[in-house]
Amino acid sequence: MTFKAEYIWIDGTEPTAKLRSKTKILADDAKGAELPIWGFDGSSTNQAEGHASDRVLKPVFTCPDPIRGGDDILVLCEVLNIDMTPHASNTRAALTEVAEKFAAQEPIFGIEQEYTLFQDGRPLGFPAGGFPAPQGGYYCGVGADEIFGRDVVEAHLDNCLKAGLGISGINAEVMPGQWEFQVGPLSPLVVADQLWVARWLLYRTAEDFGISATLDPKPVKGDWNGAGAHTNFSTKAMREGYDAIITACESLGEGSKPLDHVKNYGAGIDTRLTGLHETAPWDKFSYGVSDRGASVRIPWQVEKDGKGYIEDRRPNANVDPYVVTRLLVDTCCSALEKAGQV
Repeated sequence: MTFKAEYIWIDGTEPTAKLRSKTKILADDAKGAELPIWGFDGSSTNQAEGHASDRVLKPVFTCPDPIRGGDDILVLCEVLNIDMTPHASNTRAALTEVAEKFAAQEPIFGIEQEYTLFQDGRPLGFPAGGFPAPQGGYYCGVGADEIFGRDVVEAHLDNCLKAGLGISGINAEVMPGQWEFQVGPLSPLVVADQLWVARWLLYRTAEDFGISATLDPKPVKGDWNGAGAHTNFSTKAMREGYDAIITACESLGEGSKPLDHVKNYGAGIDTRLTGLHETAPWDKFSYGVSDRGASVRIPWQVEKDGKGYIEDRRPNANVDPYVVTRLLVDTCCSALEKAGQV
């Protein structure tokens, strides 16, 4: 007997990487054992040149395959060179190093993944050759005149739950055809791995409906909300006291840190972070309590309780979760360590 393992990886497409996958048939005696590495043609994924195209897939995260069912599995992989060193496109390797360095601070994340469903070249809910009613009733709305694509969204949620992913919720977003799911709270590597798998399941689920999903940060120009990946972050010290919350916020605004982060928060970020539509301008850093127009928001409950987490509202929907978690851990945990707040 055999089972199917869908090997998933992140390619080298720039400026925004794509997900790729292919199926490996494994014998039943491989169940419960360490999954084998595999190879692929890197010249077809922007990860190699044709004269030396072999690249290696190393399994790093496995879960049940909710689409095929049975004993079949999904296998997220990181990309290695043939000498087993991380490929240049492998951003997970750098996160692993930083996560291990600051593991004692117990950083955790919750990432809010926004996305937009498209069909026939336009977002669901947008009429051919025109526009729907202005934004207002779509966010967390109900009814066929304001909600579009719920069947896809519910199927995706069910698939994520069947896969055992740490999905904590879903909601309709501000623009028609735009939705969000949340992953976490989880540790840095786990939240990033699971978000990549949840993205793959989003694309794969929508495929069965003849619909595409995009992480474009500004899928419709003009007076329409963009799509982000608001990233909620805390450490043990932040979950125990407010001084650490302020230290973390201040660290994100020091020196070159605002630009260091923003330039790695997803391609096209200047089209979304304009200062309008619940965003701060991409080139100005700010933080505040309950302020959705700030770069970093401190929830009102956090100020009231004197402890909790912060929300970095700058990351685009198309951000690499390995990169955003690495930057937040490195910047904030370094500052907390320096301040003796660990």
